[in-house]
Amino acid sequence: MTIALTVNGEPHEIDADPATPLIFILRNHLGLMGAKLGCGLEQCGACAVLVDGESVLSCNAAAGDFAGRAIVTIEGLAPSGTASAVQQAFIDENAAQCGYCTAGIIVATTALLAKNAQPSRSDVAAALDKHLCRCGSHNRVLRAIDRLSASDATDGR
Repeated sequence: MTIALTVNGEPHEIDADPATPLIFILRNHLGLMGAKLGCGLEQCGACAVLVDGESVLSCNAAAGDFAGRAIVTIEGLAPSGTASAVQQAFIDENAAQCGYCTAGIIVATTALLAKNAQPSRSDVAAALDKHLCRCGSHNRVLRAIDRLSASDATDGR
């Protein structure tokens, strides 16, 4: 069967079973390697992509369910090759160690800040709840998000 998907603003016709998890379509058919297959159980967040502006875990989600929706991967956040503001803040704060989880966390942060330019610490915690970093870069991730936030740092952050 053919699946019609729009990924990073480009339409694609993919010959695959619509039940195939989206992560496999992105990586194996489109060569987009930013989203990672971590746990495969929607518990680590490494596979996150934006779908219509929302952070969605793609490791178990059937690709056929995304027809007609706008999918953006970490690669799509910097289409011109220039890092997005979120990506640049993560670079500036060295908010990655091994980097396996970083794309998913950046995607979730991008979705959060698009909805709420001044997230509280509890907003950030909720947005990143499904994302695990085993390297311990949490404090640097929070500093990167603080850097992006328009709120002042005296609100309990």
